[in-house]
Amino acid sequence: MIGRDLTLLGEKITIVSQNKLRVDGDVRGNVHGKEVIITDGGSVEGMVSAEKIEVHGAVRGSIRAVTVMLHATGQVDGDIMHHTLGISEGAQFDGRVRRSNDTAELMPVLDPELIAAGQVQ
Repeated sequence: MIGRDLTLLGEKITIVSQNKLRVDGDVRGNVHGKEVIITDGGSVEGMVSAEKIEVHGAVRGSIRAVTVMLHATGQVDGDIMHHTLGISEGAQFDGRVRRSNDTAELMPVLDPELIAAGQVQ
């Protein structure tokens, strides 16, 4: 969990979680995880990649996941690539959406070595 009182800043920061990651604070970097939940007090400025992403807070950057859910308090400014997308009434979204039938291309890379080597889109 990235708490409300935590802000991560820097160049080329990438957070990788093999499990569920909850973002309550402010991340200015990329986030990769099995499941990522951005709470209503949380924000990410960068790419978010996971099997499942729930946005209650804010994302400024691209989202790539098999399942994406934008809740009523969610705000996304960026493109979304998904297999399944849900957008609740009240959610704010500015960007493009692309649906992929190939869920394998949407699966997050959770190997820090591959990410560091630049082998991740």
